[in-house]
Amino acid sequence: MSLVDVLDRVRDSALGTQPPPSTAVAVGTGLAALLLLTPRAWSVSRHLVTIAHEGAHGVAALLSGRRLAGIRLHSDTSGLTLSHGRPTGPGMVLTAAAGYVGPGLLGLASAYLLQAGHAVGMLWLVLTLLAALLVQIRNLFGLWVVLVVGAGVFALSWWAAPSVQVVVAHVVTWFVLLAAPQAVLELHAQRRGGRARTSDADVLAGLTRVPGLVWVGLFWLVNTSALVVGGALLLGSAR
Repeated sequence: MSLVDVLDRVRDSALGTQPPPSTAVAVGTGLAALLLLTPRAWSVSRHLVTIAHEGAHGVAALLSGRRLAGIRLHSDTSGLTLSHGRPTGPGMVLTAAAGYVGPGLLGLASAYLLQAGHAVGMLWLVLTLLAALLVQIRNLFGLWVVLVVGAGVFALSWWAAPSVQVVVAHVVTWFVLLAAPQAVLELHAQRRGGRARTSDADVLAGLTRVPGLVWVGLFWLVNTSALVVGGALLLGSAR
């Protein structure tokens, strides 16, 4: 298969539409995503949220005119995004605020694509974002995580049957929508325990003089709203 044939296949699959799932599948994939939030599974699935979190920091940094210096993903599911530019101002505020709302907004965008019948297009979009993230990774563990996730998404996009692609796309979207508020609740618990003094909320408090707790509340509100709207899209599009 030539490069032109590969690009044509990617274009056709990304722009094509797939039939909506049944209500049973839409609900069942949501329940399956809930299982990924249980404590034992969360210790692994939390890495997906970290990828979205740090990727959102990176996108916000670039959009605000900052120079992205690299991203690290750690085995304890934490991460770090470094950028250069003014240490204060709107650009820094946008960059710091993007992390915790990024997963929820990504889930909402994915739900919109699924509602429009673009399950495979959603998978190719995720793969494109992972490829962009890959060039910014600056540690071996982060490189390994992104490569493993990317390889799985590529395999689904290239070889899986359309029905399987639709199911997996729904599970992933439900998971990101549900996990985003949970990550904020974790942040709140860590701050209450004095274990997150350099969190995004605390950085924002120093930049804006708005209390960190208010920022945590805003993160939770954005992600909960994304879950409600995204969930309605996923359930409303089922046949």
